[in-house]
Amino acid sequence: MHKSFNRSDRVSAELRREIALLVHAAVREHALPSVSVSDVEVTRDLDVATVFVTTLIGDQSAQAVAALNALAKEFRRELSHTMKLRRVPELRFRYDDSVDKGERIEQLLREQS
Repeated sequence: MHKSFNRSDRVSAELRREIALLVHAAVREHALPSVSVSDVEVTRDLDVATVFVTTLIGDQSAQAVAALNALAKEFRRELSHTMKLRRVPELRFRYDDSVDKGERIEQLLREQS
């Protein structure tokens, strides 16, 4: 059976690739904590993109997210040059705690056995 993807799914996949490159460069340029883009969710009207990031060191997540949100306008301007979109969505960076939750569950399961 063929699964169809809507426009917001395609835009979010392309944004994830492009933003990952921008974030990687920003980490090097601005001496930010090591960050990787885990997911991008775009609203149906393509107005807002929520970018979920993870950090290697969980304690530095708040600092990294704050720095990325400060750079969001610059990222958006760069994306307007590289992507073929009429209007690039507003970027909002959020910490993805799913990895932390997974590690916590794994730790609890190890303690039980």
